[in-house]
Amino acid sequence: MQVNSNGKLRSSLSEINVTPLVDVMLVLLIIFMVTAPMMNSGINVNLPAVETRTRPSAGGLVLTVTKDRYIYMEDRNVNLYLLESRIRSYFSGKEKKVVFIRADKDVPYGYVISVLDVIKRAGVETVGMIVDKKDEK
Repeated sequence: MQVNSNGKLRSSLSEINVTPLVDVMLVLLIIFMVTAPMMNSGINVNLPAVETRTRPSAGGLVLTVTKDRYIYMEDRNVNLYLLESRIRSYFSGKEKKVVFIRADKDVPYGYVISVLDVIKRAGVETVGMIVDKKDEK
């Protein structure tokens, strides 16, 4: 406490009250902990099951086709009509052109073939399919 020229007491702010800051930070931490798992869930695709399992090699582009016929290039939604140009720009300057398709098992075969046709028109020579492994009983 300090006395000013009028003789009244005046308090100095030598300490900052950090309790509100801690409260806000705890609320933000809880919000982050609740929402973080939702953000990393990825694209939900029900892959067909086979006895042998394939994994994409390093350097390959992964295309995901959902049962609603949405196409995702890595994690970005791409229109089928723009897919060829996007694939060309992705592989520009790269010698090895490999694409892996993750297609939902409920996607019509004809749609997967039309996606494969676009991939081939873009100049990709090697295309693989990503599947799940069957449960052994």
